[in-house]
Amino acid sequence: MYSTQFLDVPPLERLTGRVVLPGSKSISNRALLLAALCSGEITTLNGILESDDTRVMRQAIDQLGGRVEVISADVVRVTGLPETVPSSDPNGAPIDLFLGNAGTAMRPLVAALALRGGSYTLRGTPRMHERPIGDLVDALTPLGCRVSYLGQVGFPPLRIDAPAVDLSQAIAVRGDVSSQFLTGLLMALPQIASQDIHIDVIGELISKPYIDITLALLGQFGVVVRRQAWSRFTISAGSRYQSPGNFLVEADASSATYFIAAASMNPVINGQNDVKNDSYRDFDGLEVVGVGAGAIQGDIAFVDAACAMGANIALQTGSMRVRPGSWPLKAIDLDCNHIPDAAMTLAVMALYADGPSTLRNIASWRVKETDRIAAMATELRKLGAQVDEGRDWLRVHPLPREQFKAATIRTYDDHRMAMCLSLAAFNGRVPVRIEDPACVGKTFPQYFETLFDVATVNASAIPVLCIDGPTASGKGTLASLVAERLGYHYLDSGALYRATALAAIRAGVALDDEAAVAALASALAIRFDGAGAQTQVLLGGIDITDDLRAEATGMAASQVSAHPKVRHALVGLQLSLQKLPGLVADGRDMGTVIFPNAPLKVFLTASAQARAERRHKQLISKGNPAKIEDLRSDLEARDARDTQRSSAPLKPSADARHLDNSNLSIEESVQIVLDWWQQTRPF
Repeated sequence: MYSTQFLDVPPLERLTGRVVLPGSKSISNRALLLAALCSGEITTLNGILESDDTRVMRQAIDQLGGRVEVISADVVRVTGLPETVPSSDPNGAPIDLFLGNAGTAMRPLVAALALRGGSYTLRGTPRMHERPIGDLVDALTPLGCRVSYLGQVGFPPLRIDAPAVDLSQAIAVRGDVSSQFLTGLLMALPQIASQDIHIDVIGELISKPYIDITLALLGQFGVVVRRQAWSRFTISAGSRYQSPGNFLVEADASSATYFIAAASMNPVINGQNDVKNDSYRDFDGLEVVGVGAGAIQGDIAFVDAACAMGANIALQTGSMRVRPGSWPLKAIDLDCNHIPDAAMTLAVMALYADGPSTLRNIASWRVKETDRIAAMATELRKLGAQVDEGRDWLRVHPLPREQFKAATIRTYDDHRMAMCLSLAAFNGRVPVRIEDPACVGKTFPQYFETLFDVATVNASAIPVLCIDGPTASGKGTLASLVAERLGYHYLDSGALYRATALAAIRAGVALDDEAAVAALASALAIRFDGAGAQTQVLLGGIDITDDLRAEATGMAASQVSAHPKVRHALVGLQLSLQKLPGLVADGRDMGTVIFPNAPLKVFLTASAQARAERRHKQLISKGNPAKIEDLRSDLEARDARDTQRSSAPLKPSADARHLDNSNLSIEESVQIVLDWWQQTRPF
C-alpha cells in the first residue's frame, strides 16, 4: 500500500490481464461479528478482507473476550464471545473500543453491545463523530437499552451500559438515512429472541441490497428473518446463532466497479479512439476474479449500469470479463438508491460519455466517510468538468480528452474518492495526483498496485528522475529516499553491475572475459522487490541484497562495468524497469544513455574531503579502521579514473541540475530534489 503524501497517476490507456479482488468489506465485517456472536463456537472465515475497517472489528472482538486468530492473509479463525461479556476492562472502567471510520463496525456493535450487557465506550475518527447514529439509538432506547452521547447528541462517541430489556412493543427504525441502522438491529436482536421480535421501518428503506446481504448472512449463521415487503422484519422466537464452521467471504463487488469502469473505456491504440481499429481485434479484455453471476452483493447491479453506458461484460460464476463496447460511453439518467457506493464510479465514467449523466436518489452520499456529493462535484470540477449538484442528485457533463486538466485530487480520507478519481487518468493526456493514497486501506489496501499491474501506458508517459554523481556522494541514499517519498520504483544501476559480477563469480567466469560476462548480463534473472530504501534484490529468486554490499562484489563490479559489451547488454533490462507509477534511476548512463528524455536529471556532488569524512564514519561504525587522508586520496584518484575512462566516463548530462551536498543533510538534499521535481510536474 502506498503511504506517500501523494501519488501521481500517469495518463493511462486501457486495462488488460487479470485482477483478483479482495474480500467484501460489508460481508467481512458482518461475518466477523456474526462469528463472534456464536458464543464459544469456532468459525473459519475464508477470503476475508484485510483492511482498516476489518482490523478495528477484529480488535474489538478480541477486547470483548472473543478471539480472532490470523491463519493467513485472507483466512481467520474466530472463537465466539463468552456467554457473559466482561462488564468492564481490568481497571474497572468501561471497555473502550476505537472503531476508526468504520460504519460497518460502529453501527452493528452499538446494537449488539447495547443488548448484551456490560459497559462500553465506542469512539472513532473525527469524521466518524460527524456520522449520524441517533436513529439507531432512538430505536434501541424503547427496548430498555442505555446508550448516552459523550459529545454531540445524535453522533458518536457513545457510552453503553447494561440494559433492562423490554420486548413488549415493535421496534421502529428509520430507513431513509442509512441501512446500517437496520442491519445493526437485525444482527443484534437474535441474542434476546425469547419471543417474536418485529422491526418496523419508518420511511423508504435505502440501500436495500445491503439488507439483502445481512439477511443472507443471518441465514448462513442459523437465523431466519421473515420480511414483509421492506417495511417489517420479524425475528422468530428461539432464534440462536450457530456457526457454519467454514464461511467463504465473497469478493468485493464495489471494488470490482473501478476495474469494470476502466476496462469499459475505449483503449487508445495507435493514437486512435476507434473500437473497430484492426489492432484492437486481438484485445481480450480484463478478467475480474472473485465476484460474478450469483453474487449476493447489491453492487453487482453496477454491471447493468455499466452495460447501459456501453460496456461489454460477460458474467460467469465468480468472475467476469470486461471489454470496451460503445465509444464514447453513453450518458445515463439513473436512480442509484440500490447502488449508492458503486454509483460513485458512474460519476467518473460520465466524464467519458456522449452527454450529461444524472445520478439520482443518492442522499446517503452526504453522510458517508465525507459529503460525497459535494466532494465529487468539487474534484471533478478541478479536472475541468461541468458538474451540477442537488440535495440528492449529481449531474456530470462529459469532458473531451483534450480539455482534461492535470489536477491534484483531495481524497477527504475517503477510500472511494481516491479509487474513483484515479479513473480520471484514463484521459490519455495528463496525469492525476491523488492525495493521501493510503486512505484506500479502508477496503482495498493494494488498489493502486493492482491497477498498475494491469494498466497499459505509453512508456514515455511514465516519469523518470535520474540521479548520478561521483563515488561516496550519497547518490544511492538520496535516490532511494526520493523514490520512497514519491512511491516510485528505484533502479540502482550499480546493483545490476554488482549482480552481474556476482553471477560471473558464481559461474566461474573470468571477470576480464568481456563476451562471457556480457552473455551473463543479457540473461540476468534479477528482480527488485519493494520500493525506495527497502528494495530487496533477488537473483534467480535468491535474495542477494547483502551480498551486493560486500566490498569484494563492489570491486568486481567496477571491473565488469568497464566492458562496453556488458553496459550494452544491460540497456534493455534497465529500460524494462521503467514501470508505473514512475522510476528513480541512480547511476552512470541513466540520464545520458538510458533515459535521455527524463524530465529531471540531478548530478550530485560533494567535496572529496566531505565524502572522505562520510566514508570514514561508515567504516568506523562497522569496526573497520581507516584514515580520512587515505580515503580522500583514494576518492580523488577514483574520480580521475572515472572521468577519464573510455567507456561510460563520469560526466553530468548537459541538462542536469547540479547539487553540491557537502554541507547539506540528507533530508535537505531530498527536499531540494523533490522541489525540483515538483517544478517539472503540471500540477
